[in-house]
Amino acid sequence: MPKKSNKNVNSGRLRKDPPDYFGRQAGVTWRKVVDFLSDYPEVIRVDANLVELYCTQYEIYRNAYKHIQEHGEVQAIYTSVQNAAGEVIEKDFKGYKRNPMTQIYNDAVKNLNSIGSELGLSPKSRRALFGELSNGADDTEEIMKLFGGS
Repeated sequence: MPKKSNKNVNSGRLRKDPPDYFGRQAGVTWRKVVDFLSDYPEVIRVDANLVELYCTQYEIYRNAYKHIQEHGEVQAIYTSVQNAAGEVIEKDFKGYKRNPMTQIYNDAVKNLNSIGSELGLSPKSRRALFGELSNGADDTEEIMKLFGGS
């Protein structure tokens, strides 16, 4: 039997299982995102790279946030005072510096927003990409029905 071309594997859809090299959080995110995107036929197997980037950025975001929670947004800076033998006898407080993980966190958030928009993971981008949301006229009636109004 001839091998399927790469674009036709899994009927051209994203695979459900995350790549083997993913970390735990990236794998969990992959499953959630792929499950959500499977409702949209516009998202095809070639989009796996974007999903992969989104999931790995999410894992970086979570790891950075955890580090910031444990160590704070700023870190104290000290200089060591040594005696003639080179032993540290005192540490002088010099101030604070920004925890480098805050920059990693910020970069990951920006990347998540950008990639998420490309994939239609926000209401605004979903409307623009898939036309899923109406432009308001029917929304009021639908909301009223949902909450028991007429």
